Amino acid sequence: MAHSITDETIEYVGILAQLELSPEEKKQARQDMGRMLDYIDQLKELDTEGVEPLSHVLSVENVMREDVVTNGDMREALLANAPEEKDGMFTAPRTFG
Repeated sequence: MAHSITDETIEYVGILAQLELSPEEKKQARQDMGRMLDYIDQLKELDTEGVEPLSHVLSVENVMREDVVTNGDMREALLANAPEEKDGMFTAPRTFG
């Protein structure tokens, strides 16, 4: 089915896309849009009866695991590397007054 894309449609799409199209680009865009719509019409002819909709081409499953802490509390080991610490936290020189 041939679709007639009007100049107004091309102008409107150009405004939405914030594009300034030259006359040659408008002509090319009109042809491209017509081809896209023709392809969509081809797809509409396909028999999709009984075909389940997909959200992804591969089967995707969530992998659930327990939320368990594996590394424990390493505060003491980390603070051992600190040049200075106060109340269990790193201290650093003041950078602004």
